[in-house]
Amino acid sequence: MFDHKYLKLIVFSTTILLLFNSCKNEFKGNDYVAYFGGEVVNPNSTFVLFCKDNDVIDTLKLDKNNRFFIKFDSLVPGLYTFKHEPEYQYVYFDKNDSIMMNVNTKDFDGSLIFCGRGDEKNNFLMDLYLRNEKDKNSMFEVFDYDIEKFTKTIDSSYSDNKAFYTKNKEIINWKTDFDNFAKAAVDFHHYSKKELYPIVHLLRTGNDVVEKLPSDYYDYRKTIDYNNETLNSFSPYVMYLSQMLNNMGAINYHNHFTEVDLALKTNINKMNIADTLIKNQKVKNTVLNNIAFTYLLEDQNMVNNQTFLETYHKYSTDKSKKNEIIKIGNAIKLLKTGNPLPEVALIDSKGNTISSGTFAKKNTVIFFWTEKLESHLIGAHKKIMAFKAKYPNWEFIAINLNDNHQEWLNALKHFDFKGTTELHSKDFEDLKAKWAITKIHRTIVIDNNGKIKNAFANIFDVNFEDNFK
Repeated sequence: MFDHKYLKLIVFSTTILLLFNSCKNEFKGNDYVAYFGGEVVNPNSTFVLFCKDNDVIDTLKLDKNNRFFIKFDSLVPGLYTFKHEPEYQYVYFDKNDSIMMNVNTKDFDGSLIFCGRGDEKNNFLMDLYLRNEKDKNSMFEVFDYDIEKFTKTIDSSYSDNKAFYTKNKEIINWKTDFDNFAKAAVDFHHYSKKELYPIVHLLRTGNDVVEKLPSDYYDYRKTIDYNNETLNSFSPYVMYLSQMLNNMGAINYHNHFTEVDLALKTNINKMNIADTLIKNQKVKNTVLNNIAFTYLLEDQNMVNNQTFLETYHKYSTDKSKKNEIIKIGNAIKLLKTGNPLPEVALIDSKGNTISSGTFAKKNTVIFFWTEKLESHLIGAHKKIMAFKAKYPNWEFIAINLNDNHQEWLNALKHFDFKGTTELHSKDFEDLKAKWAITKIHRTIVIDNNGKIKNAFANIFDVNFEDNFK
């Protein structure tokens, strides 16, 4: 049967054929003119961000047909990303490429196609990404296998991916610079599975296989360049480094520590290893930021956080104002028990601006939700309604974290929440910076004087009701 995705590609390509023909005449031997455009079906916003190494190069506005187009007078060849929140993907440009993309937000990765000069290598990278994602989804039971069966299974998958890579490399005949990314996407997906195996196998089966691993199991580590700045923003490489450090940084004799102390010691251990192993400061900063963000996302022990951040600042040279870890660390310092809750601006359903400073009249529970995570928003509101019935003198405030105000209003009509005061974040970046919001499950409890009782609670915690005492 004919693949409708490729039928769509033919139609899409035809609509821009004249455009690309006109572009080709402008290429000169020494210039770096390049073109990028496309269409976003069912857009979430009115723009696409074009980025390099997480820095926004340009904001591309969608027209009335949800399309965008830009000419770059000089674009350095390399790997870029385009973002249409909350999704993103990679696009690789060689000299003078003219690339158009088409994507449907209802199935962002599965629908994404490229056409134009430079399309073949980008469609290969996308196809390989989808292959790897499908493989990830089938891995759960594979981690239960004994080491021999596990190795045989993942080696077979690795061979298939290498054959797919080799075939396309011969057909497309891409350059060495692109090959760095293509080969990395194949290799590091495989290496990550090997790093994950002893950890996940123990969690799922209770069996520790570390002593049973073959002596050459980690030999591939000797071939890896841990200072590859070119791959520093490429997810397969960064994810592998994270998985490897999770594996190498694990503490075996964990029964000697409480859960929060174990988390602290493990993550400091990971940073120590990263500092020893990685000499390129840019790569090291990326890895340290990933370790720190993950740790601060999960653990909110105030004393341990400060100890962790001291080690982080000792190794990291990323002192920029854009550094999320610095922002989170500064916010955490202000969220100690007994401190006033930092003031942020919110909006009610009638469009009125509400200051969080007005929450001081009652003991209050503040929780967060987004319609993009429907199971959480329903579960959280049900939990809160039960608390409201049990603790009628308490105030319960729900804050929606989405950018789109109208989508929030539509969700309120659809779900008809009761027992809560529903508000919308007026400036999410300000709220995130002041309240250290890094995950949707965060809950903040304040007393009737507006002082913090617990800034890092979770309504689904079995001991949450201790906060009402």
